[in-house]
Amino acid sequence: MDGGFLSDAFFSSLDSSVREVNAAETLPPVCYTDPDFFKFEKDAIFYREWLCVGREAWVKNPGDYFTASQIGEPLIIARNREGELKAMSAVCQHRAMLVADGMGNARSFRCPYHHWTYSLDGNLVAAPEMDRACNFDKADFRLPEVKLETWLGFIFINFDPDAAPLAPRLSAVTAVLKNYNIADNDELDRPASEPRKELWNWKVRYENANDGYHANRLHGGAVHDCVPSALATFPELPADTAGYFRYNGTTTQDFGFNPTLKAVLPIFPGLTMEDRNRYLFLCIPPTLTMNCGSDLISFSMFNIEGPDEMTSRRGWQVAPGALKQPLFAERLSTIMSTFAAIVEQDRDVDKAVQIGLHSKFATRGRYSWQEQSQRELNNWIVSRYQAEWARRRAKNAA
Repeated sequence: MDGGFLSDAFFSSLDSSVREVNAAETLPPVCYTDPDFFKFEKDAIFYREWLCVGREAWVKNPGDYFTASQIGEPLIIARNREGELKAMSAVCQHRAMLVADGMGNARSFRCPYHHWTYSLDGNLVAAPEMDRACNFDKADFRLPEVKLETWLGFIFINFDPDAAPLAPRLSAVTAVLKNYNIADNDELDRPASEPRKELWNWKVRYENANDGYHANRLHGGAVHDCVPSALATFPELPADTAGYFRYNGTTTQDFGFNPTLKAVLPIFPGLTMEDRNRYLFLCIPPTLTMNCGSDLISFSMFNIEGPDEMTSRRGWQVAPGALKQPLFAERLSTIMSTFAAIVEQDRDVDKAVQIGLHSKFATRGRYSWQEQSQRELNNWIVSRYQAEWARRRAKNAA
């Protein structure tokens, strides 16, 4: 078993992070900073859970592909000639060169180093000058495939071949997104922003993304005062739900994050009056978050690289027909500029929090009721930490 601080006592101590929010305390700082703990976390979470890598419509046609990375594993997502989506390693099985980068349309993937060539299914179809190699069979050298599943048009992969399906555990989340018609909305189907480096732990990012407590404090002012922390609500979800969310009431109908404080793009046509008087903040850990308003949905996808390092990509969705609205680009620009200012405030905080977590004075803090989402994240995380520790104990006992 692992030595050091990883012990029965350590994992039992995590129970205090999943108590009722007014009695719970934060996770130990070491969970955010320690390289050995991150190695444990990869086994507990990242090699077992569904990880978002992109949008299904980025690969609409046979031969379309894009590359992604999760936990240092380079991946290719491709649509084969039969129209099926495939997720496979981008690592050539000859000398570990990457066989693809970026996105595009291809008939096959040819390694630029020695020209080993793979089909859209990952089968090795050409290997020059290998006829003298003893017992060489191209069938033994296909690109390793990983599990793939789509949910509302998002593509998830899983390194665990025995992983349970994702969609059934997201039924409660799917229900709250129904009125936005995400899966059927072609306006979303475009590449997200370029990856942006973030030098903090992925849990710091999640805690910020769905934290109503800081909204009127860090972001205090005319814009965020329309989404007051005091109007946050946290619906109770089934225990096995693979995500969580909060509603935040707004002081004005069809509030928008822009200088007018009102929606400047067409409203999603399926929204109820209740939907139009609140914002929806949603998390699918560990790699997808979404913010849903009356006229715009923004989402962020994450690639976690280490205890202090990750990248994020942002994308957005508007209602059908919005792109054809006069001055669409100018209207969207007002939203994006407002978002950008908020995002930079959050990034400054995330960076400073990560520094603080490395301090010898960092401790296990307490929560406000407005931080219920942090307790929900803890509940998702701690159960997986404790399950992995139990697996290790059982393996060593055997």
